[in-house]
Amino acid sequence: MGTAAGAGALRLPGLHGYAVEFSPYCPGRVACAAAQYYGMAGCGTLAVLEQNEAGIVLLRSFDWNDGLFDVTWSENNENVLITCSGDGSLQIWDMAKTKGPLQVYKEHTLEAYSVDWSQTRGEQLVVSGSWDQTAKLWDPAVGKSLCTFKGHEGVVYSTIWSPHIPGCFASASGDQTLRIWDVKTPGVKLVIPAHQAEVLSCDWCKYDE
Repeated sequence: MGTAAGAGALRLPGLHGYAVEFSPYCPGRVACAAAQYYGMAGCGTLAVLEQNEAGIVLLRSFDWNDGLFDVTWSENNENVLITCSGDGSLQIWDMAKTKGPLQVYKEHTLEAYSVDWSQTRGEQLVVSGSWDQTAKLWDPAVGKSLCTFKGHEGVVYSTIWSPHIPGCFASASGDQTLRIWDVKTPGVKLVIPAHQAEVLSCDWCKYDE
């Protein structure tokens, strides 16, 4: 591992990055979810990087026995992160610990491809999306999912909480739709035929709910 001269980059040999997320607490600190062999085989690594006067440095790294596809920071503890992986599991990591993960949630039956921690205050909820065509709701203080959301007819590639509306998240899927969900109701709230092909990602406007 070395910093590329003048590029402000840090290379992770043998790994391919799938997601990067800025810390909500520490400016210049990011977490990267990565996998070997483009996520088709091998292991995964969670790398926490920080930019300082010396450039980009590796603060911590944790390995998992399958590729890691997404990562999200805790909204109530600056050291805690959650990743999701090709074996269908979610992993909770603590940078203050020498080893991990703290917990593993294994309920998805295929690759877990997306994970997001709610940013609205008053709740500590996590949503995950999977190639098994479902999204799942989690409370990190509880050892199992709280609810499973079904309705997509293809792989769920992206799940992301609204930054404004508590309990509301969006999902994007290989079934060409964008869907809006409310955790207080079991069914889908809104189905939007977004594209004529697979929809790989989605996001919310930060300024208008």
